[in-house]
Amino acid sequence: MTSIGANSGMVDWNLAVATATRLVRPGPEVSRDEARAVVAELRRHAKSSEEHVRGFTRMGTEETHDTPVLVVDRPGWVRANVAGFRELLKPLLEKMQERRGGGAGNAVLGAVGGKVTGVELGMLLSFLSSRVLGQYETFAPATRELPAGANGGGRLLLVAPNIVHVERELDVEPHDFRLWVTLHEETHRTQFTAVPWLRDHLEGEIQSFLAETDVDPMTMLERIREAAQSLAGGRPDAEEDDGGRSLVELVQTPAQREVLGRLTAVMSLLEGHADFVMDGVGPAVVPSVGEIREKFQQRRAKGASRLDMALRKLLGLDAKLRQYRDGERFVRAVVEECGMDGFNRVWTSPNTLPTKSEIAKPADWIARVHRKPEA
Repeated sequence: MTSIGANSGMVDWNLAVATATRLVRPGPEVSRDEARAVVAELRRHAKSSEEHVRGFTRMGTEETHDTPVLVVDRPGWVRANVAGFRELLKPLLEKMQERRGGGAGNAVLGAVGGKVTGVELGMLLSFLSSRVLGQYETFAPATRELPAGANGGGRLLLVAPNIVHVERELDVEPHDFRLWVTLHEETHRTQFTAVPWLRDHLEGEIQSFLAETDVDPMTMLERIREAAQSLAGGRPDAEEDDGGRSLVELVQTPAQREVLGRLTAVMSLLEGHADFVMDGVGPAVVPSVGEIREKFQQRRAKGASRLDMALRKLLGLDAKLRQYRDGERFVRAVVEECGMDGFNRVWTSPNTLPTKSEIAKPADWIARVHRKPEA
């Protein structure tokens, strides 16, 4: 395994990768030839999706799509996300490191905390790695194993075993489902490659959120432990014990709530836009899109089990489900009222992004961004 960096500090990142890789569930059974065919088809669909998404959204050009497409397995997804987390969390972990004092609790944390946190983070990633179909990863530094775009962009990850698992579980036409998934993920790639300021804006908001974190290292470690114990089955009623609050909400300050509101709005826009595009392009190129959409929505809404629902609440993944729904409604309402070009004014600058309240009331965004200047 390629080293992701030093193991000193608050999190042993290499141990997180090793733990997640060891615990990750095996993917669906496929022959070597079948696996090669799936990878090749996903690459073809990713390429064809570029043109479909550009044509429908009127965003970007062929030249802007310089970021690589990586078809990965579950451990590959874990490694990419650990690299991204490490980059994003660096300022917070440095701050927490400085707060280590000489007390007994912090002394224990200094001795073993990095390894404990690495193990528990690995447990969480092993859980998530079997659920993600695709992702546009934009924060991890470029490496030989994780190349990025020439202009500093990220990379599109397609998690092949998870796509095969879900298409079998839903009993849908595999070729249609694979194209349908890549349309969604290609939309995210288009968002970041066609809107040059989006990545830095999103990172800035995340860093603002982390900069306001006012928790001691032992408290942060305990939050991670709660999530990990839920995964292990130690707290099956976690959503009742903590009142349904997510891991993020448990460590929020008032200043963070403001930042989180803006982040929620941005993520709702990005996810809702991807769903809108996927449904808009789908009927022309995915014959069984109606069946796929219906079955996938049912799967997305119900979760796999009571434990799965508990952990989704603790990690805030139930909020992500609302983002798909609320964001798609916002995009659809604006496009119906203003057309695609009118909607695309949302990408002009951070000031034209919708607020959290505007996601719920698209007419307010239209009035603010499209209002006519006074005579």
